[in-house]
Amino acid sequence: MFDALLLKTFVTVVDEEGFSRAAQKLHLTQSAVSGHVRRLEEQIGKPLLTRTTRSQQLTPDGERLLSYARTILVLNRDAWAELTRTPFHGRLRIGVSEDFVESRLLRAFQDFAAQYPGMEIDVQVSIPGTLLALMKQGHLELVIGSLCETSEAGLLLWQEPLVWAWSAQPVTPLPTPLPLALFPEPCPYREVALKRLAEAGIAQRTAMLCSSTAGLRSAALAGFAVAPMPLSQLRQGLAVLGVEQGLPELPDAQCRLFTSPEADQAIVAAVTQFIVEYCSTRRV
Repeated sequence: MFDALLLKTFVTVVDEEGFSRAAQKLHLTQSAVSGHVRRLEEQIGKPLLTRTTRSQQLTPDGERLLSYARTILVLNRDAWAELTRTPFHGRLRIGVSEDFVESRLLRAFQDFAAQYPGMEIDVQVSIPGTLLALMKQGHLELVIGSLCETSEAGLLLWQEPLVWAWSAQPVTPLPTPLPLALFPEPCPYREVALKRLAEAGIAQRTAMLCSSTAGLRSAALAGFAVAPMPLSQLRQGLAVLGVEQGLPELPDAQCRLFTSPEADQAIVAAVTQFIVEYCSTRRV
């Protein structure tokens, strides 16, 4: 009988095109990943991969097993979901920060809700501070949002650099005081940006108050104002400013999942697992 864990590791090595990236995806050491594949090869008595110093290729037996492995893992996941599904009727209210909401996530929410007849998912989009306050007031069951230098609890989904974004046109001397495009309070990016500028002795002014990431991008793209934003939110036409332009470094933005203790814990556990799996496929 095949061990599902070994099959999952084997499939991940193939999909990620290497043991190192597979180890990162599975949150294992590279030696553990190699050990899983080696055990699988020992069980069937045949090599599955031909390895060189830089790459690995599937053997004919590896090709055959890969197809079976994918099918086994899908059936295993579907059977588990079907047999452990908890009946749920009602609304699940999720707060999503402005810089994380995307159509792919909303379609994934629809797919998740379809597994629970009677469930409705409501999404509220805002800045993390506002969403967390609403959850504490009992208006949300989950919140997905980024914080900086925080002691707040919450499951870390990923983290990435917070940067100063400005127009990618030829860099000119930055205006004084520094014009900023910011979200309103309570915004973690706003708070940490103002703090770092104050510590560096750099004068600033709020040139544009924005309610969306699109507004921040527009201000930065036009060269109207500098905007603090996560690196993944930069688009064509934007550049990162840094110490070369006299600006202080910013800390990482930490995207976390927060859950209400008053929510149905069975459904919270299910949606938490779903969100973690979704984020594992998200490229920062």
